Amino acid sequence: MILVALGANLPGTDGRAPRASCDAAVQAIAAIPGLRLVAVSRWWQTAPDPPMPGAPWYVNGLVRCEGTLTPEALLEALQAIEQAAGRERPFPNAPRSLDLDIIAMGDTVRDHPDPILPHPRAHLRRFVLQPLAELAPGWIHPARGQSVEALLESLPGAAMLAL
Repeated sequence: MILVALGANLPGTDGRAPRASCDAAVQAIAAIPGLRLVAVSRWWQTAPDPPMPGAPWYVNGLVRCEGTLTPEALLEALQAIEQAAGRERPFPNAPRSLDLDIIAMGDTVRDHPDPILPHPRAHLRRFVLQPLAELAPGWIHPARGQSVEALLESLPGAAMLAL
């Protein structure tokens, strides 16, 4: 099982709203050779994390896929989709037109090279875990050995609105 988180809080280069950019990214992910889209979570509106005064809220979701890609090949494909959507990286956690993160690829655990798997902060992000719980209830974090439900229970509350 391959899990990819999606998020956006700025318009794309074509002026699309963040939700439309995320919808387009789902279609682009589905078109990656060697990857099969299995499910898409509902979309969530979430406050920036970490908090950033004046930054717009994000649209977040997650896709579940299957495939034979290497982590490096998937990362390269996702970064190409981000670039096509106008992704810029002026500073860490900057607002963005599109953010695609590999959360996990099966039970793979690795600290290097990029991408680090599972995603090193996935277990701390309600905006990742909530949609993950929809698509893969009972999922076990490969490095922590905890279920997605237990990870969610360990987090403080956060503002998330289902779209």
